[in-house]
Amino acid sequence: MTDVVPLRDARRLNRLTGGYGDLLAEFFGTFLLIALGTGSVAMAVVGLPGSGRTADATTFFQGTGDWLLIVWGWAFAVAFAVYVAGGVSGAHLNPAVTLAMAVRRRFPWRKVPSYCAAQVVGAFAGAALVYAVYHPAIRAFEAAARTPRGEAEATFSIFATAPAPYFSGWFGPLLDQVVGTGVLLVVVLALIDARNKAVSPKMGPLLIGFTVAAIGLSFGANAGYAINPARDFGPRLFTFLAGWGDTAMNGYLWVPIVGPLIGAVLGALLYDFFIGDVLHARQVAEERFVS
Repeated sequence: MTDVVPLRDARRLNRLTGGYGDLLAEFFGTFLLIALGTGSVAMAVVGLPGSGRTADATTFFQGTGDWLLIVWGWAFAVAFAVYVAGGVSGAHLNPAVTLAMAVRRRFPWRKVPSYCAAQVVGAFAGAALVYAVYHPAIRAFEAAARTPRGEAEATFSIFATAPAPYFSGWFGPLLDQVVGTGVLLVVVLALIDARNKAVSPKMGPLLIGFTVAAIGLSFGANAGYAINPARDFGPRLFTFLAGWGDTAMNGYLWVPIVGPLIGAVLGALLYDFFIGDVLHARQVAEERFVS
């Protein structure tokens, strides 16, 4: 207990001891994740150019500096969001993580739909906040580029992902999302597995953030490394409603949803096949030896 006075009365506090509290944490954690993550993209795409810190009002991504800004922006966004929500809901903040936990870690299937819904709504709200903060810069960029909102792929890229031009179909981006999310789950499961090398609970979220940075540095340019269906769909839905129209809701939107879901389950299976089962076997052997 602390000396902090609750905002709610006792009757309302009782509701927070169950699943409702988990959903609030998933919503707020995902909201923070998207606010900081897409905020870093907005800084690179419209904030720095519009504030006169680049060659002109529409110049961005001229060097690795902009990419590193985004990579580390997302890394810190993930780390801080997990720090905020982890003690309440476990900080899935990602429908792919929730699915993998249900498949391999006995997370209750009945909670999967509500967790995913809270994550998508949180992502939508995070995108709305970034739009509210950066709306003048977005509008100035589109005016300088003489690009109407519905055709402004550059400003849309602040909020959701798209494949690189060198892909000629859906398979390459889908594979990229499967691989990136698979890597994420392998490392996350290693970090939270008590049978593996012990990681301090205080260090875990930071290391998960570093994992996201590693994925961005290794695979990010291919398709924007969404590796999270809520991270892409929530902001994509917001941009559709905010005027980007068909640029947002196009034929690609299923890739950053399906790819991460497949990749997360595969990542969990790979971790258990190569690492988890070995740890389990050794643990059982040690228990037999002791007994």
